[in-house]
Amino acid sequence: MFISTNDCDGTGECIKKCPTKAIRLVNGKAFSCITCGTCMEKCPNNAISKNKYGGFVVDRAKCNGCGICMFNCPTSNINIEDGVVYGICSRCGVCGNVCPNRVDGYELTKEKQINYIDSLNLYLKDYNLPEKSTSKLAERTGIITDKDDCILCGRCSVQCPMDAINIHFDQDRGICTECRICEDVCPTNSIKKFNVNHETCTLCFKCIKSCPRDAIYLGDFEVNINKLDQETNGTIISCLNCGLCAEVINNDSLKFEDNKLRYNPLEDAENHSQNHLEAINLCPVSTLKESNDFVIESADGEDQALAGFCVSCGNCIKACDIYNARKLETYTWDGSVSDDCISCGICYEVCPKDAITLNRGNIEVNLDKCILCEKCGIHCPKDAIPKTTDAKKIIVDGFNQIDDNLCISCGICQDICPEDAITYENNKYKVNLDKCTYCGACKNACPSNAFIFERKFKDSVDGV
Repeated sequence: MFISTNDCDGTGECIKKCPTKAIRLVNGKAFSCITCGTCMEKCPNNAISKNKYGGFVVDRAKCNGCGICMFNCPTSNINIEDGVVYGICSRCGVCGNVCPNRVDGYELTKEKQINYIDSLNLYLKDYNLPEKSTSKLAERTGIITDKDDCILCGRCSVQCPMDAINIHFDQDRGICTECRICEDVCPTNSIKKFNVNHETCTLCFKCIKSCPRDAIYLGDFEVNINKLDQETNGTIISCLNCGLCAEVINNDSLKFEDNKLRYNPLEDAENHSQNHLEAINLCPVSTLKESNDFVIESADGEDQALAGFCVSCGNCIKACDIYNARKLETYTWDGSVSDDCISCGICYEVCPKDAITLNRGNIEVNLDKCILCEKCGIHCPKDAIPKTTDAKKIIVDGFNQIDDNLCISCGICQDICPEDAITYENNKYKVNLDKCTYCGACKNACPSNAFIFERKFKDSVDGV
């Protein structure tokens, strides 16, 4: 809800700008819908829904103008004009932009919000106020990569027993990345500093078989390493230890306790395929997978066990003994985002914990709910949300169109579009698909649910 302060002079600029006619003058002060949700609860056609801003929108394709929302509105704010429902606040924030005396009630303390509701002397069966964080920081403990120290050699990935570290190299195979696996496996200690001592080498070929980059080759009865003096570029993506996967596994085979994932494949027979599919699809960094090497005996035969999750064994930390780029750390976030935020709402859509509320120009994060899975940052098209992982989803395709029968021509979509992709022509708003990036800012801000919208993501790094 948006509230007028005592300084409201009743000039009505907010009333003129409100696209849903949700503000009116009461005793010379601007008064508006309190977003209590009664209208949504009472609507027999499910035509009213809560949007990503915490407001409510009417789907005019479902609404039949029955008026039940109007008759049940505790503040008598809803009215119907020519069959169109008005008076419901979508929390678009336009009123606050045009008048300094309009404040966002959600920013008040819960006590002040309750006092305001009580002062209206309304009968409300249940008014669910937005949950406020009691925590100042969200925390996640796990092993991360310090990108300033990491040389992308791939040593940690090879040494990880759970195959939970994925590295994508921006160079062809066959070039040494200095992972030193060849030194580890050589039975005669004939490889030092990426040079082969041909006098002690027995040509057992263990190094050739073990090299993860196929950078060791056999010449004229001697083994050589293809070492080029160049910097290795690419990405390293590892399990974040957020515990999301354990939440959807319902056969108790995967548990997240004391910030550690523990897996018992013997318990993983029931609902095996469905459990694995849900957990793999939910993994924010796409490391979770089914193992190619570890199978489970079941009544139906052999099933693949899960892999790609961190068990906090610390082997990668030990393996990175020269550069010390793999570290066990507690990562924190205070919920702040950069000024690059465009209020597109993707973070709200992908958050698996419903921890994000969308505001104009920023977001509000319930830090009590946030588990730092980083899905919001991974999907953010403007990189406005901090993250520790190299994982990144990008929008590659989509569809965006305005339904003229639902559009109320308020122009909010045009104002909020960061790409100037919405134009006003012949008394209609249209989407310029040549400019549209399918961020969704227009769709989420629309108070009449007039957008027909789809988008498709993909990993920014092929093969990740």
